[in-house]
Amino acid sequence: MQEDNFDLIRPYTAEEMRAAVPRIISDPAYNPMMDFLFTKEKKEEITREVQKVETIADFQRVFTLPSVTAVMKKTADGCTFSGLENISKTHMLLGNHRDIALDSSILGMHLINNGIIPPAMNWGSNLEVSQFIVDLGKSNQMITVFRDGSPKEILRNSQRLSAYINQLISKGERSVWIAQSKGRTKDGLDKMDPSILKMLILSGDKNVKQAILDLNLLAVTISYELEPCGGMKVREVFLSQQTKYVKDENEDFNSILGGIIMPKGNVHLAIGKPINDAIEKLSDDIPNNDFIQQVAALIDKETQRNYKLWPTNYWAFDFLENTNRFEKEYTDSTKQQLEERCLSAIEITKGDDEKVKQLFYQMYANPVYSKISNGFL
Repeated sequence: MQEDNFDLIRPYTAEEMRAAVPRIISDPAYNPMMDFLFTKEKKEEITREVQKVETIADFQRVFTLPSVTAVMKKTADGCTFSGLENISKTHMLLGNHRDIALDSSILGMHLINNGIIPPAMNWGSNLEVSQFIVDLGKSNQMITVFRDGSPKEILRNSQRLSAYINQLISKGERSVWIAQSKGRTKDGLDKMDPSILKMLILSGDKNVKQAILDLNLLAVTISYELEPCGGMKVREVFLSQQTKYVKDENEDFNSILGGIIMPKGNVHLAIGKPINDAIEKLSDDIPNNDFIQQVAALIDKETQRNYKLWPTNYWAFDFLENTNRFEKEYTDSTKQQLEERCLSAIEITKGDDEKVKQLFYQMYANPVYSKISNGFL
């Protein structure tokens, strides 16, 4: 597949980024966003500096890093990071997906702060809801994922995406982040979708095991004390159980915005240990589909091992189980926090209140169930 076919999906070049900066600054969304994040003086300083940038790295350092840092300072009580020592080369970073924009942005923030090139990130074409979002994304190494079309188009798009990702990693250009599933986790159960792994090795002619090994897989686990857009997620799960769920016209944009501005409590991001040694030990004699399933299970285990449980998770478990097993891990304030957010989920869902309440607390409790079932708790 020739490199020029990547133009449909690749991030901006430095030249394209420089052309996008005036569009970003003049967009009607720019000033409200910057006013939310910064003082007038800081906003003017960043605007002056971003107009001078020459490279993508400069853009991310001058504009993106202070923006993500400001989001976290304004909306999170704390943001911790672990596992930096597990990055040794260019990796395929497989992230549990809790927020549309922030999961990979928080990862990038921590890596830049530690002198490591941030990864390219994948997100769906459905999220390119405006030129402003496209310019911001592609100036930050966003790779576009096309999921719709005829079976032939879907296959071609997947082959193109696979080839581009493998090129970045094999040439040592930069790591790549992709979500473990095609949408955000809405029930608190983080699971690696095997079809993502199949896509990642679709473009090559190596055997499946070697193709997977060459990606240098790492699980990246983000844990929010307060689930981003939690009420909206519960609403979607509830309605999906009743009928085929159809998104509202502005739902993706509202989810991006909500994830940025809503309170998050504490946040922890963990880069898991390399799993290539474990992959090497898998049998060469099993069918390819079974092999992929076993690799997905390894990723799931590392994801769940590194998930940081918060007081909200412990309380939700005790609430559902009608127990006091983890009572030392939360306070009355924790209970009140979740009760208020649960009432909000009930209000926007307009369905069976008890069912919505059950789904809401399950979303927070499921990481605890996952830890228990894997012997981590």
